[in-house]
Amino acid sequence: MPKAKGKSRRHKYSYNLNRKRLYRSARRRAAPRIACSHIRHAWDPHKSVAQNLAEMGLAEDPNKAVPIPKKLLGMEVESDGQQPGKKLVRKPYVVTEMELEASLPEKKSNTLSRDLIDYVRYMIQHHGENYKEMARDEKNYYQDTPKQIKRKINVYKNFYPEEYKNFIASLKPEKMEVQ
Repeated sequence: MPKAKGKSRRHKYSYNLNRKRLYRSARRRAAPRIACSHIRHAWDPHKSVAQNLAEMGLAEDPNKAVPIPKKLLGMEVESDGQQPGKKLVRKPYVVTEMELEASLPEKKSNTLSRDLIDYVRYMIQHHGENYKEMARDEKNYYQDTPKQIKRKINVYKNFYPEEYKNFIASLKPEKMEVQ
């Protein structure tokens, strides 16, 4: 069966086709991506970015919001306190909610996996401080070197200092009974 005539021929680039027009209309309809939920809920899609931010009391351009003071002969120029073109804030709750969220203490998210904790406890319980012996242990599935095991134990000590102290204290009576 013969080939179709147009398939093997090189396609010519059409210089007269306006490809920008195709993408521009799709971009215009897309709403801006907003990460903060407070701003997202107060956003009005029928207004411009500058109008939305001005209503919320947020700055569109940080350079205009906090200008660098001009200095003349080592002295600052004093302003009368009124900025020209200052807009009315209609949605102040957005800024207050963002300030409240920022003032909350940061939640400590540093945790270790349960497997790593069990691995470290097993190694300390059976081998004490002998890292070379730990590296040769059959439970060392990932074939960690003595330095890697020591590093994992130190990470466990730093993440859970109280738990580590209690664990070491619980091991000492067992050592006394063995001797």
